[in-house]
Amino acid sequence: MRILAFEALRAVDEREAYANLVLPSLLREAEAEATRKGREFDRRDAALATELVYGTLRRQGTYDAVIAACVDRPLREVDPPVLDVLALGAHQLLGTRIPSHAAVSATVELARVVLGDGRSKFVNAVLRRIAAQDLDAWLEQVAPPYDDDPEDHLAVVHSHPRWIVSALWDALGGGRAGIEELLAADNERPEVTLVARPGRSTAQEIADSLLPEATVPGRWSPYAVRLAEGGDPSGVEAVREGRAGVQDEGSQLVAAALAAAPLEGPDARWLDGCAGPGGKAALLAALA
Repeated sequence: MRILAFEALRAVDEREAYANLVLPSLLREAEAEATRKGREFDRRDAALATELVYGTLRRQGTYDAVIAACVDRPLREVDPPVLDVLALGAHQLLGTRIPSHAAVSATVELARVVLGDGRSKFVNAVLRRIAAQDLDAWLEQVAPPYDDDPEDHLAVVHSHPRWIVSALWDALGGGRAGIEELLAADNERPEVTLVARPGRSTAQEIADSLLPEATVPGRWSPYAVRLAEGGDPSGVEAVREGRAGVQDEGSQLVAAALAAAPLEGPDARWLDGCAGPGGKAALLAALA
């Protein structure tokens, strides 16, 4: 699955592809290949590939700074495929609970397969330098002091482009209060929320079809099930059969409100609620 993660990162870099479109396609191909060979497709492997791809991309700015401190040349002089392998290794070392020796060994083996023996030695040397410290220690080393350059400090620590840090800071009105919490929240793994389509499925059916720890009940919609750890919707039978789908809870509530609204009379205006000022928020406020 590390090869699959590498292929996804290359697609993002080379073709400016969207990871959330590329990765599911690669996972489906891997599942189909396993089926053809009579093997069971391991969902844990799919979860690992998902974490490696999205986790590496979320923290790419931070990992680039760490990698830059561990190589003897500017990053622009390192081949992009090598950088992708190094970033995958850095995420396993600094952003997951994978043991360091396993992260280094697996990533070096990946390098041998996709880069060749020569460049795998370079990858091995760099990863061993990265493994010498944890993330907090690296941030102390590679992020400029806040007092010297606050925007660059936050950009490295929270893995956001400097211009985004600046724009968000301006939106908050300046001052340190709130900006770090906002940047940290922006790096949180997004939740995947499913909707059980009424009359075709139920939230309980979806939850029962998965491991207990894989789902969380919806907060507001009776049709909602949230996939823990940002799970892959394609692994849910009801989704594959079209009896459930991906939809945030706000949209589910709006759909439920519109389904209950009269089609005639003065309240028929609600049918255009989503298109009006405030969209979903305005419609939900009117229902409250």
